[in-house]
Amino acid sequence: MLSRTADHLYWMSRYIERAECLARLVDAHYRMSLLPHSTEALESSLRSTMVALRVDRAYREKREKITPRLVLDFLTVDREFSGSILNCLRAARENARAVRGSLTSELWETLNATWLDARAMTARRSSATDTGQFVEWVKERSHLTRGVTIGTMMRDESFHFTRIGTFLERGDNTARLLTAHQEDLMPGADAEAVPDPFEWSVLLRSLSAFEVYRKLYRSVITPFNVAEMLILRDDMPRSLLRCTKEVYSNLQSVANHQSTETERRAGEIHARLHFGRMEDLTSRGVPAFLEEFLNRLADLGDRIATDFLVPVGA
Repeated sequence: MLSRTADHLYWMSRYIERAECLARLVDAHYRMSLLPHSTEALESSLRSTMVALRVDRAYREKREKITPRLVLDFLTVDREFSGSILNCLRAARENARAVRGSLTSELWETLNATWLDARAMTARRSSATDTGQFVEWVKERSHLTRGVTIGTMMRDESFHFTRIGTFLERGDNTARLLTAHQEDLMPGADAEAVPDPFEWSVLLRSLSAFEVYRKLYRSVITPFNVAEMLILRDDMPRSLLRCTKEVYSNLQSVANHQSTETERRAGEIHARLHFGRMEDLTSRGVPAFLEEFLNRLADLGDRIATDFLVPVGA
């Protein structure tokens, strides 16, 4: 496959996944902002989330105060912030348009309609109550896009590059959201401690994991149970183990003569999670593990770009 085609497919899927992850996060914060929480608690939660996503600097350049309305608008419909949901949907559509011949007509029409509808919706958006409706719609369109991708695309290189982009982005977002709550996961912390339920409910709901947690543990929310579920469970769709497993298997399907080391590193990341134990992570500290994981994932992304995608500046 041409590297330019692979590049567009890879980034198309990453932007769609990024838009969905942001929509999930915004939806969780939006719902929590409607409940009777203190202003300080809401501000602290929003600040820690922005720091984890590395958008706090971009936000401070445009806003002085941190309020739910300002932050959620910034993450959803800000046309000047390249990482907003609106701009992620635009970027996904532009990448898809560049490789229409590699997509099924159903997938292209889904992505194109998503962008056109998003642009129209945000143009007439007028009240804070629209936030919940908009992010719910984004999640539904992401689900539809993923379903159309799986249901219509041939299992060739085009399909595998879309999956690599999806799961690399998903793993990155899950790890970053966990880092927003790392104070409760420091070495020596009480594994049975019950933290602020507001903070951890936001995390679980943003990953569609609240009901799953209740099903698996049937107890109060504890940081280490949450971390174990989101890091080491293979049957959890957004866990780090599941994401790295998908990246590794899809990389094997597109391997070329220069990607041996990239494939090995992807397999190493997956193996450490597959054979790892929560006791090992807690002994060295979950925050240290998450930092190392994000660095390894960034390195893997750089290697994938070198081996398969368009060189920077080309």
